[in-house]
Amino acid sequence: MANFRDHMGRPVVAVTGIGVVTSLGVGKSDNWGALTSGKSGIHPITRFPVDHLNTRISGMVDFLPSSSRGASLLTYELAETAAQEAVGEAGLNSGDFGGPLFLASPPVELDWHGRFSLYNSDKQDSGAERLLRVARGLKELDLFETTQFGSIADRLADRFGTRGLPITLSTACASGATAIQLGVEAIRRGECDRALSIGADGSATAEALIRFSLLSALSTHNDNPEKASKPFSKDRDGFVLAEGSGALVLESLEAALARGAAVLGILSGCGEKADDFHRTRSKPDGSPAIAAVRAALADAGLGEDEIDYVNAHGTSTPENDKMEHLSLSTVFGERIGSMPISSNKSMIGHTLSAAGAVEAAFSLMTMRESVIPPTINYDNPDPAIVLDVVPNKKRDAQVRSVLSNSFGFGGQNTCLVMAREPV
Repeated sequence: MANFRDHMGRPVVAVTGIGVVTSLGVGKSDNWGALTSGKSGIHPITRFPVDHLNTRISGMVDFLPSSSRGASLLTYELAETAAQEAVGEAGLNSGDFGGPLFLASPPVELDWHGRFSLYNSDKQDSGAERLLRVARGLKELDLFETTQFGSIADRLADRFGTRGLPITLSTACASGATAIQLGVEAIRRGECDRALSIGADGSATAEALIRFSLLSALSTHNDNPEKASKPFSKDRDGFVLAEGSGALVLESLEAALARGAAVLGILSGCGEKADDFHRTRSKPDGSPAIAAVRAALADAGLGEDEIDYVNAHGTSTPENDKMEHLSLSTVFGERIGSMPISSNKSMIGHTLSAAGAVEAAFSLMTMRESVIPPTINYDNPDPAIVLDVVPNKKRDAQVRSVLSNSFGFGGQNTCLVMAREPV
């Protein structure tokens, strides 16, 4: 008989549906095939002019209908596409989900086509007066909705028939993992039997590219895009801006088995710690990241020797990779040189708000398929970072448990522990 309660007496949380979209393709099949083949989805930017930009490459999703229609519309389509796959796999009614929605998405702003439309509408008034006049005269809500942080979640709630007020959150690069954590906690508290957690980000705009460039955060290896993202390598020079989405259907194990659902994995632990050291830099001693990892392990009821694989945050920036190595070596000690630790971002880039959800999806697939995706472009090891990064080629391995790290700008650190079966 299945054990429906965890070591703290809380409902065990199962995953019954997974959906994913990245620059590698739509759906788990295309993504997993490319990821385990070591294929890169990073390519030259064609969506807008890049002639005078230092970085001219990205992991943008250019093959969806909304790809050229603005960040808000693309973020919605990415979220809807991943959620449709996850809900379908879970065998649930896509119009009557029956549980809450937790969406991680980027802070939105008026897209440029909307700005131009607003500017050209009436140039006699001040900017504020013109905004009010246009807003009052709109026959449709498109312009208004693209500036509202919660509008994407509202549309998704209508689309899938979720229950209650949908929650939209933005905790920088940890957002996708935080959305999953909120779903797990809602089920553990007994507020619902199931939850839909989504991380989506279609905000690889010219403005975003410039902002991250001004922070010296982006790679400038423009001539060979596929080789630009090189986590843990000595010659890493920054992350690659990307887009994507990941969605999980979470259910109490008891409810999932009662309706005959297939269990794809267990969300067994969540750890979150804040770092108030700097707007972009991590605390040099890595203590918040260390605390987040340890909190996730404690929440899962697992010891350091019970993690088989780490899906690293692994952004390919000089500082983050150094800090992540410090935090993992502190927690796992002598195991750090032999425990597989790879970075999906070497192939898909950094999907920002979606990253934690996308990488959780890949972590679950790693356990199900008994294959660890590689860290590609690992041709110049950093002697200061001694890790088994599963260099350049996939590895067959029995993986019973995974730690997935998400460390965000502004001090947001969220770690998830997933298991193949209940502990």
